[in-house]
Amino acid sequence: MKRKVTCMLIFCMVLVLGFASMAQAAPIVNLDKAKLMITAAEQKAVEIGCPMVITVVDEGGNMVAQHRMDGALLASIDISRGKAYTSVALKMSTEKLASLTQPDQMLFGINTTDNGRLVIFGGGLPIIENGQVVGGIGVSGGSVAQDVAVVTSGLAAWK
Repeated sequence: MKRKVTCMLIFCMVLVLGFASMAQAAPIVNLDKAKLMITAAEQKAVEIGCPMVITVVDEGGNMVAQHRMDGALLASIDISRGKAYTSVALKMSTEKLASLTQPDQMLFGINTTDNGRLVIFGGGLPIIENGQVVGGIGVSGGSVAQDVAVVTSGLAAWK
Protein backbone atom coordinates (compact mmCIF):
# COMPACT_ATOMS: atom_id res chain seq x y z
CA MET A 1 0.00 0.00 0.00
CA LYS A 2 2.79 2.37 0.92
CA ARG A 3 4.41 1.73 -2.45
CA LYS A 4 1.17 2.53 -4.30
CA VAL A 5 0.83 5.83 -2.45
CA THR A 6 4.46 6.74 -3.23
CA CYS A 7 3.97 5.88 -6.90
CA MET A 8 0.79 7.96 -7.02
CA LEU A 9 2.55 10.94 -5.43
CA ILE A 10 5.39 10.71 -7.93
CA PHE A 11 2.92 10.41 -10.80
CA CYS A 12 1.02 13.49 -9.59
CA MET A 13 4.24 15.50 -9.26
CA VAL A 14 5.30 14.56 -12.78
CA LEU A 15 1.87 15.46 -14.08
CA VAL A 16 1.86 18.86 -12.36
CA LEU A 17 5.40 19.66 -13.49
CA GLY A 18 4.55 18.60 -17.01
CA PHE A 19 1.57 20.93 -17.18
CA ALA A 20 3.59 23.76 -15.64
CA SER A 21 6.24 23.43 -18.33
CA MET A 22 3.56 23.49 -21.02
CA ALA A 23 2.23 26.85 -19.84
CA GLN A 24 3.40 29.51 -22.24
CA ALA A 25 5.11 32.62 -21.04
CA ALA A 26 3.82 35.94 -22.30
CA PRO A 27 5.41 36.88 -25.62
CA ILE A 28 8.40 39.15 -25.27
CA VAL A 29 7.50 41.11 -28.39
CA ASN A 30 3.85 42.00 -27.90
CA LEU A 31 1.52 44.46 -29.59
CA ASP A 32 2.11 47.23 -27.04
CA LYS A 33 5.88 47.09 -27.49
CA ALA A 34 5.48 46.85 -31.25
CA LYS A 35 3.34 50.00 -31.25
CA LEU A 36 6.02 51.87 -29.29
CA MET A 37 8.66 50.93 -31.86
CA ILE A 38 6.36 51.77 -34.76
CA THR A 39 5.57 55.18 -33.27
CA ALA A 40 9.27 56.00 -32.83
CA ALA A 41 10.08 54.82 -36.36
CA GLU A 42 7.18 56.81 -37.82
CA GLN A 43 8.35 59.96 -36.03
CA LYS A 44 11.77 59.59 -37.66
CA ALA A 45 10.19 58.93 -41.07
CA VAL A 46 8.09 62.10 -40.74
CA GLU A 47 11.19 64.04 -39.66
CA ILE A 48 13.08 63.01 -42.80
CA GLY A 49 10.00 63.41 -45.00
CA CYS A 50 9.76 59.85 -46.25
CA PRO A 51 6.61 57.70 -45.84
CA MET A 52 7.48 54.17 -44.74
CA VAL A 53 6.03 50.79 -43.93
CA ILE A 54 7.15 49.52 -40.52
CA THR A 55 6.82 45.87 -39.49
CA VAL A 56 7.52 44.14 -36.19
CA VAL A 57 7.80 40.34 -35.92
CA ASP A 58 8.23 37.94 -33.02
CA GLU A 59 11.01 35.39 -32.42
CA GLY A 60 9.49 33.06 -35.01
CA GLY A 61 9.33 35.75 -37.69
CA ASN A 62 5.54 36.01 -37.33
CA MET A 63 4.03 39.44 -37.74
CA VAL A 64 3.04 41.23 -34.55
CA ALA A 65 2.19 44.55 -36.19
CA GLN A 66 2.59 46.40 -39.48
CA HIS A 67 1.95 50.06 -40.20
CA ARG A 68 1.82 51.72 -43.62
CA MET A 69 2.13 55.48 -43.57
CA ASP A 70 0.05 57.47 -46.06
CA GLY A 71 1.88 57.59 -49.36
CA ALA A 72 4.27 54.70 -48.62
CA LEU A 73 5.07 52.44 -51.55
CA LEU A 74 2.92 49.34 -51.88
CA ALA A 75 6.03 47.23 -52.48
CA SER A 76 7.30 48.33 -49.08
CA ILE A 77 4.62 46.25 -47.36
CA ASP A 78 6.33 43.00 -48.35
CA ILE A 79 9.87 44.41 -48.23
CA SER A 80 9.56 45.67 -44.64
CA ARG A 81 8.15 42.34 -43.50
CA GLY A 82 10.96 40.55 -45.30
CA LYS A 83 13.56 42.72 -43.58
CA ALA A 84 12.05 42.05 -40.15
CA TYR A 85 11.87 38.31 -40.87
CA THR A 86 15.43 38.20 -42.22
CA SER A 87 16.85 39.92 -39.15
CA VAL A 88 15.27 37.21 -36.98
CA ALA A 89 16.00 34.27 -39.26
CA LEU A 90 19.69 35.14 -39.62
CA LYS A 91 20.10 36.93 -36.28
CA MET A 92 21.74 39.99 -37.79
CA SER A 93 20.94 43.33 -39.32
CA THR A 94 20.05 43.30 -42.98
CA GLU A 95 22.59 46.09 -43.45
CA LYS A 96 25.39 43.77 -42.27
CA LEU A 97 23.98 41.00 -44.43
CA ALA A 98 24.30 43.21 -47.52
CA SER A 99 28.10 43.09 -47.42
CA LEU A 100 28.14 39.33 -46.79
CA THR A 101 25.99 38.59 -49.85
CA GLN A 102 28.08 40.30 -52.50
CA PRO A 103 29.66 38.15 -55.26
CA ASP A 104 32.67 36.23 -53.91
CA GLN A 105 31.39 36.59 -50.31
CA MET A 106 30.43 33.62 -48.16
CA LEU A 107 26.65 34.24 -48.26
CA PHE A 108 26.32 35.16 -51.92
CA GLY A 109 22.98 33.87 -53.20
CA ILE A 110 21.35 33.37 -49.80
CA ASN A 111 18.53 35.68 -50.88
CA THR A 112 17.37 32.95 -53.28
CA THR A 113 16.69 30.57 -50.39
CA ASP A 114 13.74 30.42 -47.97
CA ASN A 115 11.31 30.94 -50.85
CA GLY A 116 12.80 34.37 -51.54
CA ARG A 117 11.84 35.77 -48.12
CA LEU A 118 15.32 36.98 -47.25
CA VAL A 119 16.04 40.66 -47.92
CA ILE A 120 19.70 41.59 -48.21
CA PHE A 121 19.83 45.37 -47.86
CA GLY A 122 19.60 47.69 -44.88
CA GLY A 123 16.42 48.40 -42.95
CA GLY A 124 15.99 45.33 -40.74
CA LEU A 125 17.27 44.83 -37.19
CA PRO A 126 16.92 42.00 -34.71
CA ILE A 127 15.38 42.80 -31.33
CA ILE A 128 17.74 41.43 -28.69
CA GLU A 129 16.78 40.82 -25.07
CA ASN A 130 19.31 39.31 -22.63
CA GLY A 131 21.53 38.20 -25.50
CA GLN A 132 18.70 36.40 -27.32
CA VAL A 133 16.95 37.42 -30.54
CA VAL A 134 13.30 37.82 -29.53
CA GLY A 135 11.97 39.54 -32.63
CA GLY A 136 12.75 41.88 -35.47
CA ILE A 137 11.80 45.23 -36.92
CA GLY A 138 11.92 46.11 -40.60
CA VAL A 139 11.18 49.28 -42.52
CA SER A 140 10.98 50.14 -46.19
CA GLY A 141 10.10 53.16 -48.25
CA GLY A 142 13.20 55.27 -48.65
CA SER A 143 16.81 54.90 -49.63
CA VAL A 144 18.83 52.31 -47.73
CA ALA A 145 20.33 55.09 -45.59
CA GLN A 146 16.84 56.43 -44.78
CA ASP A 147 15.54 52.95 -43.99
CA VAL A 148 18.49 52.33 -41.65
CA ALA A 149 17.92 55.65 -39.85
CA VAL A 150 14.21 54.91 -39.37
CA VAL A 151 14.66 51.31 -38.23
CA THR A 152 17.36 52.40 -35.77
CA SER A 153 14.95 54.93 -34.27
CA GLY A 154 12.28 52.27 -34.00
CA LEU A 155 14.57 49.80 -32.25
CA ALA A 156 15.73 52.51 -29.82
CA ALA A 157 12.17 52.59 -28.44
CA TRP A 158 12.59 48.95 -27.36
CA LYS A 159 15.18 49.82 -24.74
